[in-house]
Amino acid sequence: MIGELLSNIGHSSTAGFVGVSLIFGYFAWILVMAFYRIEQGKKESHH
Repeated sequence: MIGELLSNIGHSSTAGFVGVSLIFGYFAWILVMAFYRIEQGKKESHH
């Protein structure tokens, strides 16, 4: 799926490029927040 998105970026409009970039940014943000919350949970459970 990610490979298909990346290959489609090459021949898409500016709006399409921005949209896919925002999707990737949102996905990355979700992952960062998930890891952050996991680390917070580990610290709280050790106290």
